[in-house]
Amino acid sequence: MTSDPRIKPIGGIETEHLFDIVVDLEPPLVIGGPSGQRVLFGSAGGTFEGPDLRGDVLAGGGDWAVFRPDGSMMLDVRLTLRTHDGALVQMTYGGRWVVPPELRADIADPEKRHRVDPARYYFRTNPLFETGSDQYAWLNGIVCAGSGYLVEGGVAYTVSRIL
Repeated sequence: MTSDPRIKPIGGIETEHLFDIVVDLEPPLVIGGPSGQRVLFGSAGGTFEGPDLRGDVLAGGGDWAVFRPDGSMMLDVRLTLRTHDGALVQMTYGGRWVVPPELRADIADPEKRHRVDPARYYFRTNPLFETGSDQYAWLNGIVCAGSGYLVEGGVAYTVSRIL
């Protein structure tokens, strides 16, 4: 098989840390559905902090997740962030959370879930942002990748800007 001559070497993908975020969650609402088990994990608040922005996660957003028959979860998240200086930023992301069968009982247990080593499961997201703030308008033009893990009372992510 020959290589397509239009393919060019453009280098690898580089990232830089944007922020760490903790999202506190409301008790889940099990909706169900034909595509898998749809569950709403509502946002109860939280915080985010990084080198160029910090602030609070506002209540009222959430993750309209679908648990697929193979045990993985598809994320569909909408959050509103308020920066320390009052700007509002919409954060949206999809992603995948894949938990091996042998960890599912511990992940389902509220007392154990946040103690499971995140290196043992795959939890990745693709955050995008939208804001009308002039100071944070640069967020409107970036794509990010997040690596998630469970914390007591919610979820957390390390979010990196893709350069």
